[in-house]
Amino acid sequence: MRILIVEDDPSVADGIIDGLESASFHAKHVGTGAEALRAIGEFDPELVLLDLGLPDMDGTDVCRQLRKISQVPIIVVSARDEEIDRVIALEIGADDYVVKPFGMRELIARIKAVARRSANSEPSTAAMSEREFGPLRIDTRSIRVSMSGEEVHLTPKEFELLVYLSDDPGAVHRRTDILHDVWDTNWYGTTKTLDAHVAAIRKKLGNSAWIESVRGVGFRFGIPT
Repeated sequence: MRILIVEDDPSVADGIIDGLESASFHAKHVGTGAEALRAIGEFDPELVLLDLGLPDMDGTDVCRQLRKISQVPIIVVSARDEEIDRVIALEIGADDYVVKPFGMRELIARIKAVARRSANSEPSTAAMSEREFGPLRIDTRSIRVSMSGEEVHLTPKEFELLVYLSDDPGAVHRRTDILHDVWDTNWYGTTKTLDAHVAAIRKKLGNSAWIESVRGVGFRFGIPT
């Protein structure tokens, strides 16, 4: 797997590179946001490890710009440990968030989990690929979503969650089931991750009624009237 490391501290980057290469990953390091955006086309990474404290721009801005040009999985690796930082990163397109300092075993496990989830989200071309719910159109073959003909840009995990919920409109899905089926069979993280992704989808679709909250239970896919 080709992994792009966006980190302004060379000593931290060197340690990550050593750990990744020992696990048979191919790593490339850049130290600025501008270099990261260029590397997307030149290096064509399969996953990005993104620090937030970069010298030329904030990592959240890099994440936003990456999401405009690529659906590559992004794991934020940052010393910022406030919940709001995690929520913002997930809302703008990150697939996971790791707080520094961290162990390489944990980081590699998270990389494999994100890569596995991303691979599992690839739909079968033999299945019915198009779903239409009023102005909302979901194409599971091209992995595209549009609202009234305008494309809606979702992260891979947001898309997978929307497809999961829209499989059975009106049905209530428990939080634990969603985390088990959409995230990972061995997911032990906070359910705030699910809330952040639901909030991001609602915002992008322009109406919170597309995903309804069922207090104390979970969520269901609905069609606004």
